[in-house]
Amino acid sequence: MSDLEKGTDRVIPRRAVAAWILYDLANTVFSMGVVSLMFPLLVRESVGEDRADAVQGIVTAISMSLIFLLSPLLGAITDHRPRRMPFLVGATLVCIGLTFSLGRFGFLPSVIAFIFANAAFQAGVLFYDALLPEVSTPQNRGRIGGMGVGFGYVGSFIAIGITMVFEGRSAAFIFSLLGGLFLVTSWPCFIWVKERPKTNSEPITWALMKRLTAKTVATLRSARDYPGLGRFLLGRVFYTDSVNTVIMMMVLFTVNVAVANGADEAAGQTQSRLIMLFAIVFAIAGGLAWGWLVDRIGPKKTLSFVLSLWIVVFLLAAGIAFFRLPLWLMYGVGTGAGIGMGGMIAADRPLMLTLTPDERVGEFYGLYGMVGRFSAIVGPVLWAGILWITIEWFGVDALTGQGFGILVLLALVCVSVWILRPVSDGFERKG
Repeated sequence: MSDLEKGTDRVIPRRAVAAWILYDLANTVFSMGVVSLMFPLLVRESVGEDRADAVQGIVTAISMSLIFLLSPLLGAITDHRPRRMPFLVGATLVCIGLTFSLGRFGFLPSVIAFIFANAAFQAGVLFYDALLPEVSTPQNRGRIGGMGVGFGYVGSFIAIGITMVFEGRSAAFIFSLLGGLFLVTSWPCFIWVKERPKTNSEPITWALMKRLTAKTVATLRSARDYPGLGRFLLGRVFYTDSVNTVIMMMVLFTVNVAVANGADEAAGQTQSRLIMLFAIVFAIAGGLAWGWLVDRIGPKKTLSFVLSLWIVVFLLAAGIAFFRLPLWLMYGVGTGAGIGMGGMIAADRPLMLTLTPDERVGEFYGLYGMVGRFSAIVGPVLWAGILWITIEWFGVDALTGQGFGILVLLALVCVSVWILRPVSDGFERKG
């Protein structure tokens, strides 16, 4: 990659691009190690197999609710400040500090710490995504974003490796290791990513907050004024709802599949980690491949292929749950989920930028984040509700209840495909 990017006279240093990509690894350490793996296992150990999905879903929904309404406002505020980086630094340090406290003071304090740590993490993702234009050009945005996704999943690989190497140590010790790694790998982004100066900077005052709150409401209404943006955001509710929920619950699902196939609890946890590692290997390759495809055929068409893959993944997972298929088929689920997860991020970030006016990137990325947070509230609550109804009312076992949950998530992905069909990124006109 040259310092002088093709098609622009703006100099983008290699180390800035590398540091931005490294932050994707840093925050993926948290999302995989804490959100997807260690905290669900802590919940299962504390409340039992039958209640684990419901408790995990409710806790996650509460956490996401904290950031849901604030996302567009936070994005709009960063549009009116000289730099977004201080917001990213603050959110990251809050998340890391709370991660160090997980598992140290009992289950309820850990739940409270997780709720706020995850909310801070999600705010950081919003600020980080909005920095993509600072390290890329329209000609290579798909490739840079895909590199971030692919390299970011190395963070997942490392996080799972840490949980396996230190499996005999306390949960508090592992949480601290994950928090420390997040800290070490995030600071290059803070130092080396340089933002272009803004001309509309103003201090944060109560009057500004009121004005931006009103503007946030107007933003929700004005999405329809930009072709395809409203449909994209609505469709994103449905597919992120499904994908993020199944990723969040995959560890608990894999443990149940392993136990149904005759393994004990400890062996089931080991298998869940191995399958997640398997998924990450394909997520790394998938992020790079999908990013390349985005630059070749456009983000909308790429996203359509990704969602088709997710439909296949959900069908296979439901079959495993209902028919007690062999555990080795979970490696197929992991492969498809890894490739699909990398593709979803690699495609929908550039698609959002394509549909967004340059002068309102932070504001509309706040709306983009709000959509993601809404789905992250609804998905876990929906999952918890399905598990509660099927287990408590109909008396099915946990794995069968999870199968019904997967079918509902599958239906949501199909709805998103239908909603997104008319959306165009204009790639055909550009190419």
